[in-house]
This record gives sequence, structure tokens and C-alpha cells, in this order.
Amino acid sequence: MKRVAIVGGGISGLAAATVLEQARKAGSPVEYTIFESSNRLGGVMVTEVVEDCVLEAGPDSFLTEKSYGLDFCRSLGLGDQLIGSNDAERKTYILVEGRLVAIPDGLMFMVPTRILPTLTTPLFSLGTKLRMGMELLRKPNSTPAQQDETVAELVERHFGKEMVDRLADPLLAGVYGGDAASLSAAAVLPRFVEMERKYGSLSRGMLAAHRRMEEMAHKSPSAQNSKPRPLFSSLKNGMQQLVDSVEARLSPQALRTRTTVSEIGQVGGGWLVSINGTRHPFDAIVLALPATAAGILLSSASPAVSAELKQIAYSSSVTVTLGYERPALQQLPPGFGFLVPRTEGKRMLACTFVHNKFPHRAPPERGIIRCFLGGLHDEGILGLSDAEILNIARLELKQVLGLAAEPRFSRIYRWQKSMAQYGPGHLDRIARIQREVDQIHGLAVAGNAYQGIGVPDCIASGLKAASSILIQLGLSAASATTEPVPTTVRR
Repeated sequence: MKRVAIVGGGISGLAAATVLEQARKAGSPVEYTIFESSNRLGGVMVTEVVEDCVLEAGPDSFLTEKSYGLDFCRSLGLGDQLIGSNDAERKTYILVEGRLVAIPDGLMFMVPTRILPTLTTPLFSLGTKLRMGMELLRKPNSTPAQQDETVAELVERHFGKEMVDRLADPLLAGVYGGDAASLSAAAVLPRFVEMERKYGSLSRGMLAAHRRMEEMAHKSPSAQNSKPRPLFSSLKNGMQQLVDSVEARLSPQALRTRTTVSEIGQVGGGWLVSINGTRHPFDAIVLALPATAAGILLSSASPAVSAELKQIAYSSSVTVTLGYERPALQQLPPGFGFLVPRTEGKRMLACTFVHNKFPHRAPPERGIIRCFLGGLHDEGILGLSDAEILNIARLELKQVLGLAAEPRFSRIYRWQKSMAQYGPGHLDRIARIQREVDQIHGLAVAGNAYQGIGVPDCIASGLKAASSILIQLGLSAASATTEPVPTTVRR
């Protein structure tokens, strides 16, 4: 019997466990144990129900186009529990000089694909609009990029600094908790890098991609008759429903919460895992931890991998969720919420009108506002008390939305060093880590530090890690996965 230790019980570790459990049920001589230091599984995926409102402490959804999220949910029998975002009401605002300005139609991330809305929007100055028009004339390789430039450098070359400050920075702060000046364009926006190489102009590249999608839809009768897929997908009872579903399918004896792994080391052809001073033998190990924690555990087993992992930075975040009587929110603009550029001088990074984005999350008489604070430039907010954080959120909501009503309830969630930062050189670093890991028998790594920070990316990394372990142990991974696991995750 082959024994596998999974260190880390977030969604990556749980996804890895599903592969091993499926292999075990299919007859493979393998058993596994998940070691999780906290008192529950699921990591940042935490759902709380308050007054019939579904509150998310961590991610509230995932991108529908990343099919591993949907596929994984369906494989767990959750297909009928999937819900989509209310895209008919999808509109996002940017706070500009103290007022909310809607992101214009046809602006795909930061690239304009429709002329009139871009020309008429007050989001950008005339100078930036002229830059957008001139950008269409850029030729391939007219300005060669650096080896691995930042998102800010890429966007500023094409559209100017205002686009960085008003759009790129707040968008990335909302996703990564970082900023455009510190994130790698190749790692974060690989499609843009490829478009620039092929077309020179990002606008022409995006228009070409848009035309290809329309042509494919036109040629496919099924696509013509089907409804557009929602941008975001989630689960009726919250994202923790995914965690609970996985946990229910695993052997209770394999789940060890409140258990901290203090050390790991190779011995012979296997591994020793130290817990409370006692060493336990395993044939293989999946490290489904933040990169820095994985680096510490690998200090003796692989100094080279350890050093690389410790170089991956993380940002922290705080989410503040407020529940209101629906009439108190009548002055809210329609849409999903707003983003706040750092130039506005606020501590809030973003705000979601949850009851608009996912109407299923609140009864008709209630509304939910979710605020995001922290990030790379405001780590200190985690040291404030709940009352201080709540006061900041409410003050800024009053300043931006005129929302002065007393909330019926509030919840504050802190996530310290939870978001991996893909800085310049990230892809090269991950390639070096993978090469080294491939040379170490019985070892695999998984999590949001490698090839994507979203829920589907983490699921894919866990599936890949467990499949790799089965192959290394001489056990077939074919029975554990219905589809081949990608070596890289498409973003």
C-alpha cells in the first residue's frame, strides 16, 4: 500500500485528495492523509448564512470560461447547484475624482473594442482617448518589450499612464491585491503579450479575437441557439458548498485538521512527516500550501526549491460584508459595484453589490454590500480592530455612495498573506521550481502560487499534482481523472 501525505487542506489539497480517493476506489493500492493546521478544511472558501443572506468570506465565484471549475463541480454532483452572475445587470464603476464613472461598453479589460462608448466616456481624458485611437496603428514589434515587463509598463506603452492609474491598477488590485507596477505582464496577461507580438496593437488583437468568436458562434447551430454563458459562476449555497461536497466524499479517517506539519524529509525512497515531534512515513507528499510555507518545509529536502518558493511574495486582504434593509440601498447605482484607484486616497479597493451580482444571495427585502481592503500597499489594516475597520468601510461608503444607513449586520474577515503575487520573472521561477521538483521522487506542489490564483486554477493544480504522484508511484492516474490535466493553466 502506497501512502500519500497532502499538506494543506485548501481547495488545491482537496482537489488532489479527490484524485487519490477515486484511484483508491478504483482498486489502486493507495491511501492518503490531509494535514490541515486550522480547525476546518477549505482555506479561504468560507460561507456564512446570516438572516437568510449568503455571505462569502473569501471568493464568491469563479470565471465561467475556466472550465475546470464547472467540470469539478459537476464531477461532484453539483451541476444542478451551479448559478451564474446576473449579467443583464452587469456594470462596473470606477471612482474618478470622487464620483462613480461606468466602465464603457466594449472595453474588454483595458482594451477598447467599440469606438463610440470609448469616445464619449468621462472615464478618460482627451489625451488618453487619442492614445487609444493611435494604438490601433501600432505595428508588430514596433517597440520591443523587455524580457518580462510589468503590466504597468505594457499598458502605459500602449495607452498611457492614465489607463494604468484609472483602470489597470484598480482591476489588478481587486484580483491580486497587488498593483500593475509589480505584476508580470507575461504571467498575469499572457493573452495581451501574445496579441502584442502578433498584431502590435492590442486593440486590433482584441477585435480579431472578438471576430473569431462571432464566426465560431455563427458556424455552430448549437451556439446560436444557446444563451451566452455568465461571466461568473458560483453555487446556490455559497462556495463552501464545494468544500463540503469534497469533504463528504473523502474518508473521515484521512482528514486531520488542527494538525501542523513541522518538518518533512526524505528517507530512502520515501518521506518522513513530523507532527508534534513524531515522524510518520509516507511514500509521497503533495505540498498544497502557500509558497513561503512550502519553502520552509523543503529547506532540508531541497534547498534550491526552498529558496525559489520563498521568493514568491503574498498580499493580505480584509473583506467587510454589510447587510441592509433593501430600501436603504435605493440610491445605489445599477450594476455589480465599483473599483477604487489608489489615486483617490481611499483605503477601500473595491465594493460589490452582492444582491445585484447574485440575486440568489439575499431575500428580496435584504441587500448585501461587500467591501475589499488591504492589498500590497495597506498591509497595516490587518492590525486594526474590527470596529476600526468597520468605521473605515462605512465612512467611505458614505463618501462614495451617500450610504449612511445603519447596517442590520456586519462581518469582517481577515486573510493574511493569502494572495500570491506574480512579479516579473514569475514564469521563469515556476519553470525552475517545476524542473527541480520533477527530479525529486514522490513530491508535487499545488496552490495559487504557480499558474493561476483563481478557484479553477487551484483545482487544476491539485488535480495535476495528485495525478503526478500516482504516476511516480507506478499507479495509473487514468482511473482517477476523466480528462488529461493540463501542464499549464489557461488564463
